[in-house]
Amino acid sequence: MPRRHVIFSHGKESGPWGSKIAAMAEVARSEGFEADSVDYRGIGDPKDRVTRLLSFCRDLRGDLVLVGSSMGGHVATSASALLRARGLFLLAPAFYMPGHEELTPKPAECPMTIVHGWKDSVVPVENSIRYAREYGATLHIINSDHRMQDQITLINYLFEYFLVALDLPYLQKK
Repeated sequence: MPRRHVIFSHGKESGPWGSKIAAMAEVARSEGFEADSVDYRGIGDPKDRVTRLLSFCRDLRGDLVLVGSSMGGHVATSASALLRARGLFLLAPAFYMPGHEELTPKPAECPMTIVHGWKDSVVPVENSIRYAREYGATLHIINSDHRMQDQITLINYLFEYFLVALDLPYLQKK
């Protein structure tokens, strides 16, 4: 069986193994994926974070699923085409941010799911609605804020479904 990897990209104010990423990594491992998280602490520029992600994934072989939260969602999406991602799972991705709308990346042509909180005061939920509509992503809007700490169980359920669905015939690459 070919190797399968889930690579996590954390947000601007968090770290590589926060509670959401740690919980989601367990889900990934239970579905047969190797799981790792890139450490972006001390790197504020999204372009530099993309460079770090590309370097981190350079020698990985097999299917690659990118997961990103907030700025990490922007970073994962920015790198997705170059890395030929098999899937993108994004949590409150920092798209269409004021003054930086033109920097919003185009995703790879792969299955993409976005989870966003209705009460997000950091990245407006409307940004994810717009992005999902524009690029045909599956969108789950949940009753939570930007961090979504109170919804980790639901996020894990959605993530597990996403990983399992990647193996469904209608999602296979043509």
